[in-house]
Amino acid sequence: MLASDNPSRPHLGHYKAQIFHRISSFVYFCYSNYNAMKIVIAGAGEVGTHLAKMLSGANHDITVIDINPRLLEEIEGLSDIITVEGDSSTFSTLKKASVRKADLFIAVAHEENINIIAAILAKQLGAKKSIARIDNYEYLEPNNKEMFINMGIDYLFYPELIGAEEVIKLLGHTSSTEFVDFSGGMLSLVVFKLDKSSGLVDKTLLDVTVDRKNLPYRTVAIVREGRTFIPRGSDRFLAGDMIYVITNKDSVEEVLNLSGKENIDIKNMMILGGSRIGVRIASGLEKEVNIKLIEYNQEKAYRLAEKLDNTLIIHEDGRDIDAMMEEGLSSMDAFVAVTGRSETNILAAMLAKRVGVKKVIAEVENLNYINLAESIGIDTIINKKLITASNIFRFTRTTDVQAIKCLTGSEAEVLEFIVKPNSPATKQKIRDLCFPHDAIIGGIVRGDSAMISVGDSEINAYDRVVVFAMPDAIPKVGKFFN
Repeated sequence: MLASDNPSRPHLGHYKAQIFHRISSFVYFCYSNYNAMKIVIAGAGEVGTHLAKMLSGANHDITVIDINPRLLEEIEGLSDIITVEGDSSTFSTLKKASVRKADLFIAVAHEENINIIAAILAKQLGAKKSIARIDNYEYLEPNNKEMFINMGIDYLFYPELIGAEEVIKLLGHTSSTEFVDFSGGMLSLVVFKLDKSSGLVDKTLLDVTVDRKNLPYRTVAIVREGRTFIPRGSDRFLAGDMIYVITNKDSVEEVLNLSGKENIDIKNMMILGGSRIGVRIASGLEKEVNIKLIEYNQEKAYRLAEKLDNTLIIHEDGRDIDAMMEEGLSSMDAFVAVTGRSETNILAAMLAKRVGVKKVIAEVENLNYINLAESIGIDTIINKKLITASNIFRFTRTTDVQAIKCLTGSEAEVLEFIVKPNSPATKQKIRDLCFPHDAIIGGIVRGDSAMISVGDSEINAYDRVVVFAMPDAIPKVGKFFN
C-alpha cells in the first residue's frame, strides 16, 4: 500500500522533489529576510540534522556538535556545515565549536540534562541566544521557567508536549485534520478533508461565497492528489480534497460543518506507544476519556501503569492484528499511533481505519512518508521535525514574523506578520498590492477585532496579518509588511 502503484498518484520521487523544493524555498526566505548568523547546534540526531539541513542554505554559519562520530558523518556532506566531535556539556567542546561567537545556540541532544547544561554553558561563554529542548513539563511552569532564564537559557521547548497539545486540540475538532491558532485564537487555520456528502462538492468558490464583503472565513488553499494550489473563483471543490480555511473564532464550528463529516464525541480511545507524546496525550485526557495505551516493552508498561492512574496500560505488540482486535480496536472512537517507528504507526493507523475507527492520528517522522500516509486515509499526521522547525525559525528572524507554521500535509507555510509603519501593504487596498500569485492574505487582526481579508480590505500599521504562501512566494511576501 505504501508503494505508489496507483498511476493516478504521484510517484515517491515527486514527493522527494516537493520536499527538496520546499526546503530550498524556506532557506531562501531565511536568506532574504534574515541576517546571516553563526548557529551552533548541539545534537546530530533526527531533529538536529533536520535543523542543520533547513538552516545551512540560508547563508548561516552552521556548526553541529555530537559525541557520536557516525551521526556527524551523515551531515558532513552538507555544504558549509562544520562538525565538532565531543560532549556538548563540556567547556572544551563548546570552546572548540566557537560558541563565544554564536548568535544562536540550539541544544537538541537526546538527553535533556545535557541540553540544559550545554545551553547554560554556551550562554556563559558568550552565545547571544541559547535555547534547549526538554522533555519535562515541570520545567515549563512559570516559576521554574524564570529560574532557567536567570541561568541564561532564553527559551525552553518541548516538541512532544506541543505535539500532544495539537492532538488533544484535534480530538476536540474531530472533523479537522489540522487546527492552528493565530493571534491568540482570534484567527484559526482549519484543515479538513472534503467528504463526498459535503454540500461544497462540485461547487465553485464563487458559488459558495454569497456575501464577499462580510466573510466569516476564507478558503486559502486546496490540496488535491498531493499538489497544493490557491483556489480562484472558478475552481471547483471535489470530494477528497484537503481544504485549508482561515476563519475567525466565532465561525470555527460552521467551517468544520462544511467538511461533510460529523464531529465525534470521543469516549473511547486507544494509544499505540508509550512515547513522550503518548504519555502526554493520555495524561491530558484520561480524566475525560476511556483510554487504552498499548506498549510493547514490558518494563516500560509497568512504569506507565504507575504513572497514569486512569489509563489502562496493556503490554502487547501493536503489530499483532489479532491482539489489537481482541483489545477492542474496532470499538474505539479514536486511535493515535505514536511509537518510535513511522512504518509501524502508518500500518497500525491503516488497520484502525479499515476496522472503522472514525478519527485516526499517526506520528510520521519520515518526511517522505507524510503525503503517502495522508493519501491512504490517515486523518492527521504529527511530525516533531516540523513542530521543532516552527519553533526555532522565529529565533533566526530579523523581520517582524510572529509565527511560522510548517504544515504537514502541504508544501505551503503559514506566516503571521506584524505590519510595520509605511510598509507597502499600508499604501493600497489588498487588490492593488500586486501580492505574489502563489500567496494569499487570509485574515487581519486589528486590536481586539479579527477580519477575513478581501480585495477591498486595507491594512494598517501594527495589524497582525496571516499569510498562506507557496514555496516560490515565501521569499517575496515579507517585503510587503516591512
